Amino acid sequence: MTKSGQKAKVNHTVAVDPDVIPLGSILLIDGTVYIAEDVGSAVKGHVIDVWVGQQENSFGRKYSEVYILQEEKIHGK
Repeated sequence: MTKSGQKAKVNHTVAVDPDVIPLGSILLIDGTVYIAEDVGSAVKGHVIDVWVGQQENSFGRKYSEVYILQEEKIHGK
């Protein structure tokens, strides 16, 4: 369960620093649309954590341009 109250979905959910990107925002990263639904202790500043489901699907650290398509402000539980 994510901070926004939604169940995390592979290639859909990302964790963000809500001081930088508000929860609920719609993001475009490398041609894929994601929703900022979670936060994390290691997600500070300009860092985004993409939910990949299982560790073997992880692509490690990657630097990409991030576009905010729609900025939302929802409060986590």
